Amino acid sequence: MARALKTELTESGRGTTGIELPWRVLSLLNVFRLLLPMLLLLVFFFNAPSNDIGSHQPGLFISVAVGYFAFGLVCIQTIQSRMPSAEWQAIIMLLVDAIAMSVLMHASGGVSSGLATLLVLPTGATATILHRRYALLGTSFVALSLLTETTISFLQGESFRSDFLITGLTGASLFAITLLAVPFAARLRESEALAKQREIDLANLNELNEFIVQHLRESILVVDESDHVRLINETAAQLLQGGAVPSGTSLAAVSPRLSYVLEAWRRQASDRRDNVGEIVGADGGTVIRPHFVALAESGSGPVLIFLEDTSVIADRAQQSKLAALGRLSASIAHEIRNPVGAMSHAGQLLRESPGLTDDDRHLTDIIDKNGVRVSHIIENVLQLSRRDTTKQERLDVTEWLSGFIAEYEQTLQLDLTSSRIDMDRNVGRIDVQFDPSHLRQVLWNLCDNAFRHGASAGASGRVDIRTGRIAATGRPFVEVADRGHGVDPSQAERIFEPFFTTGSGGTGLGLFISRELCQTNGALLLYEPRAGGGSIFRIIFADPSRWKD
Repeated sequence: MARALKTELTESGRGTTGIELPWRVLSLLNVFRLLLPMLLLLVFFFNAPSNDIGSHQPGLFISVAVGYFAFGLVCIQTIQSRMPSAEWQAIIMLLVDAIAMSVLMHASGGVSSGLATLLVLPTGATATILHRRYALLGTSFVALSLLTETTISFLQGESFRSDFLITGLTGASLFAITLLAVPFAARLRESEALAKQREIDLANLNELNEFIVQHLRESILVVDESDHVRLINETAAQLLQGGAVPSGTSLAAVSPRLSYVLEAWRRQASDRRDNVGEIVGADGGTVIRPHFVALAESGSGPVLIFLEDTSVIADRAQQSKLAALGRLSASIAHEIRNPVGAMSHAGQLLRESPGLTDDDRHLTDIIDKNGVRVSHIIENVLQLSRRDTTKQERLDVTEWLSGFIAEYEQTLQLDLTSSRIDMDRNVGRIDVQFDPSHLRQVLWNLCDNAFRHGASAGASGRVDIRTGRIAATGRPFVEVADRGHGVDPSQAERIFEPFFTTGSGGTGLGLFISRELCQTNGALLLYEPRAGGGSIFRIIFADPSRWKD
């Protein structure tokens, strides 16, 4: 497609290269044709004592000068309409120039008036348009016109024999100018054609670059030193704003978060990293990692920004991750579960021995507790290996959450006076596409974390669950929020890593498994600090427009 576009531009450019030059020459020559009679009339009306222009036959001089000017006005229309062709117009105009100038010269006393030299410009300019043969033919007509006027003046007794010499020299000069103008015009055409071709090549290259940029799978944009968008492809515009972004738009208006991250990157004086954070896309469910490349030596100049969709990278690694987890879980089940079970059973039998001291019983409790912990880790890893067997259903998440909250409160036997789950039950029907067992596991884990880590010292435990739709895209979401101390900002990027935990007794796999289960169902699990203190974990479900029935 790009090659076809380039060929089309090149062919259209080559077709117009040889057309513009003749018309430009005719236009400039016609300006001379309009100015010349006005100048001659001014000289005639403000005649100096030593000037003979128009003095021999004033009436004829004025009439021809006015007619010559009128002819120039007519030529404006013919040049603009480009009818007839440039060659025919050049020939006709040269003939009229020769006749008009010969008559004006006759009314001014013949060749001695010096008006014959005014034919140098029309003759030379016409030679740059016509073929050499026709240019010489036109020059011959001009020379014959001058010779005819000199002969008539001589017969009328208004000129001398020496005027024939002047006429001959003038004609020879016109022929010499014509012979010089023809090769000059050829070189001029070649230079113009070369310049035009370079212009076309640059235009083709610009079109090709634009085509490549717009059809790149990668999302890229270029901003200038004042952080205004100069170039952005379609995929980047969709990620940042969900639609087209006009050139010259302020980056802060497109994505305030990206503008802030770019400013932080510019402030790095040395050892500049190509990315300094992550942003969320316009759909509210896409995590984007920007990479910056300076296009100038100083960081304040233009910057090329690559936008990396982390969900795409996660999808690419999904299959290999599942295969690796499957092999790992099989090894764990075979190599670890049986020895752990044997140790736990031995610890239980040992604890039943009547000769144990209190210290020995404390040691057996440690064996039992850690045996249960290792077994829990094994079960979590096995769940990861089986998560590819997803059975998604269309759920009314508002109604489903009501049942889940009732089950959770009854199972854990929460004291509603000190610990409770609050939810706005007036929200209308919101459909999501998710595996119910996976959604139950994710929300159960999030609520457990909220009650375990989300209660401030001396305060009652309270978890707020909110559901709705993202305004920009309509994607459904569920939030689990608490009023605890929140997550340390230095650890916020690591809370979804496997085996990372901030408390004692945890396996560090809960949030990791929850995010993995969400990705399996086409959803995204995000964390953000809660205004006023606390944490918010938000599940952003798959876009309803992309559901597969």
